[in-house]
Amino acid sequence: MIAQSFQYESPGSLSEAISLLNKYGDDAKILSGGHSLIPMMKLRLATPAYLIDINGIPGLSHISEDGGIVRIGSLVREAEVEHSDLLAKHFPIFRDVTKLIADPQVRNMGTLGGNLAHGDAANDHPAVMLALRASVAITGAEGEREVPIDEFFFGFYMTAVQQGEILTEIRIPIPPKGTGSAYHKLERKVGDYATSGAAVQLTIGEMGVVTAVGIGLTNVNSVPLRAVRSEEVLLGKPLSEETIALAAQYASEDCNPSADLRGSEEYKRHVTGVLVKRMIHKAAERAMQ
Repeated sequence: MIAQSFQYESPGSLSEAISLLNKYGDDAKILSGGHSLIPMMKLRLATPAYLIDINGIPGLSHISEDGGIVRIGSLVREAEVEHSDLLAKHFPIFRDVTKLIADPQVRNMGTLGGNLAHGDAANDHPAVMLALRASVAITGAEGEREVPIDEFFFGFYMTAVQQGEILTEIRIPIPPKGTGSAYHKLERKVGDYATSGAAVQLTIGEMGVVTAVGIGLTNVNSVPLRAVRSEEVLLGKPLSEETIALAAQYASEDCNPSADLRGSEEYKRHVTGVLVKRMIHKAAERAMQ
């Protein structure tokens, strides 16, 4: 199908983009990478009268380190995330996840900010950000506010970004030495949405005790899901096969998958447990390197 007609706007500054959003209200949509929005427009699942292209706005394409925080501009492309030495240094999980997102053509245009702002639990980055305990900077007419990732996702395609606001930056605390992270998803074919996915970051201290942990799950809940009980069973204890197995079991029990063409609910629960177990092992291996 072909998208319905719309008016195209290309603001040159963040303030101009926000002004246009406030002017057009619910009739406007933001365009960054476009790999979620444009297909929806072609299927008439989204019918904006105004399309506001923010790609010409300066200051939204950075990856930098500042005061123990890695800052990623919302217009940073997936390919830039994949090849960033700074991100690889602190978060090997990013090279895990980016190579599993669609294909090189999509990764050359798709943006990290767009991936999150779309609010789809089937996307890969939400679970990763949950594991890394990131926060998101959102800018509107009243200025900037910072939202913890656990407060960012509200429902299917619903996030903390309100009308007249733009997601402008992702902020991730740099973990201490002895931290490892890992992500993997099961997909029917290359580029497909996940049947299930698991993101893990953990820090291992003296005597092998887990001093910090984050676990996020992909596409097994209506919103991106933190595996809270799985984190709790690992935290403050030496990492062992027993605690890892229990964490995997809790993730399997606590997710809420729906049966579809990718598998039954039972199958997805099983896969989730397997992935959590494997990613804990992989993150732990990286933490001890």
